[in-house]
Amino acid sequence: MRSNEIKQGVERAPNRSLLYALGLTEEEFSRPLIGVVCSYNEIVPGHMNLDKIAEAVKAGIRAAGGTPIEFPAIAVCDGIAMGHVGMKYSLVTRDLIADSTEAMAIAHQFDGLVMIPNCDKNVPGLLMAAARVNIPTIFCSGGPMLAGYLKDGRRTCLSHMFEAVGAYKAGTLDEKGVQDYEENACPSCGSCSGMYTANSMNCLTEAIGMGLAGNGTIPAPLSARIRLAKKAGMQVMELVRRNIRPRDIMTPAAFHNAETVDMALGCSTNTMLHLPAIAHEAGVTISLDAANAISAKTPNLCHLAPAGDTFMEDLDRAGGVRAVMAELAEAGLLDTSVMTCTGKTLAENLEGAKNLDETIIRPLSNPYSKTGGIAVLKGNLAPDGCVVKQSAVAPEMMVHEGPARVFDSEDDAIQAIYEKKINPGDVVVIRYEGPKGGPGMREMLNPTSAIAGMGLDSSVALITDGRFSGATRGASIGHVSPEAASGGPIGLVEEGDLIAINIPANTIELKVDEATLAARKAAWVCPEPKIKTGYLARYAKLVSSADKGAILE
Repeated sequence: MRSNEIKQGVERAPNRSLLYALGLTEEEFSRPLIGVVCSYNEIVPGHMNLDKIAEAVKAGIRAAGGTPIEFPAIAVCDGIAMGHVGMKYSLVTRDLIADSTEAMAIAHQFDGLVMIPNCDKNVPGLLMAAARVNIPTIFCSGGPMLAGYLKDGRRTCLSHMFEAVGAYKAGTLDEKGVQDYEENACPSCGSCSGMYTANSMNCLTEAIGMGLAGNGTIPAPLSARIRLAKKAGMQVMELVRRNIRPRDIMTPAAFHNAETVDMALGCSTNTMLHLPAIAHEAGVTISLDAANAISAKTPNLCHLAPAGDTFMEDLDRAGGVRAVMAELAEAGLLDTSVMTCTGKTLAENLEGAKNLDETIIRPLSNPYSKTGGIAVLKGNLAPDGCVVKQSAVAPEMMVHEGPARVFDSEDDAIQAIYEKKINPGDVVVIRYEGPKGGPGMREMLNPTSAIAGMGLDSSVALITDGRFSGATRGASIGHVSPEAASGGPIGLVEEGDLIAINIPANTIELKVDEATLAARKAAWVCPEPKIKTGYLARYAKLVSSADKGAILE
């Protein structure tokens, strides 16, 4: 056992004395020691139930002959952090989580790990740690929130709540209407109920082979989630026994499978940041360029909120990620020979899987579109690429050309939107919000929701070197690389410049001649950093561009 390093031999008597201090018996610490990395806290709705999940995981570990030892990981609620300086601290926690989990796992020589994440950066951060530490590991997430119901019976969710604020600003919804959303959009614990970033990453954890069937979709309040947690606790002991490690599971083929499932589900654009970062830790290289090739042959089968009016509980009822993967495997779009955390191949895991509701998971013969949910665009405005959730773009905005409305921060843009200074046809450009320029690459659900809430989502595009919430819909194009703070062309755009977007052709062009751009480049001066002290200042010095996953170098 790996943990023998801290518990065998006379030389380790001091170490054992501290295990006794924990109240452990000799019988307990003679068994495999399993670290239970629990992200429970009392501020994130997606994490308020994780103490119950942890207890169930620990019961499973004990039942299978191991000794569970719990330690924490942090998590930020992106919804609560949205729209103020707090959002600068969201993406950066991904690396704090990975680093601190690595430190705990290696310092204490655990034999295996069970990761209990749920929300946006917590899931990829722990996947990064799992790949880096590379000891037998399984994931058991907290599960999605239930959809809400307004007083008139309509179902609702967090993205509707943000858009309600835009509707109020536009004068189409009164305060009582806003309050109806406010009190009913988020009715339970769990990660918010649409195919937002948290649920996207939990589904992809399952798709990549690190979580059991149902990990991405079983609703947080259901007893089935507790049973899943017990099974995960039992299964980590099998992984320890067989020494099946994350890098045995997270192979190049597994990442290709995950990107394919991403396209079929219509996941958040944030997956285009997280998958490359996780792959990097696993010694695998994936690039933005691969996304379009996968999208070109992967149909989009699901339209969960914000793209449509269905929710995670509906996907679970229809058969979950397993059913989606079965559809894709039948068409030969997945490598089913890959190993998974069940100790079996994906092919074995998919035996008997069925699509139970073709209105939720469309069959391959009747997809929402023949291409996947995410597109990568390139052109002189984004030489290294940018991303858009094309499955959530109105048909009339798939090709768009309009004048740039330029803002050097999210705050300035949202003020202009609320003051009704944005007109149909405009292209809103928000820059100096990238990984380095933000710093921290803020998520911009407020401006995109304001545009949608004001009824402009079918006539206005938004382009940024920042990023978007999975709850964003419309022609919202993020991760523009290189970012403005690194001298990218987005920093050269001027008010009124024409910008041409062609999502089907995967292009984005600033319609300004090269000589003019060269003159602007020569005169460009990088603004002073917005944050000069603390963790964010250190982060800005180390972070790579978005097209590389915003990893720390």
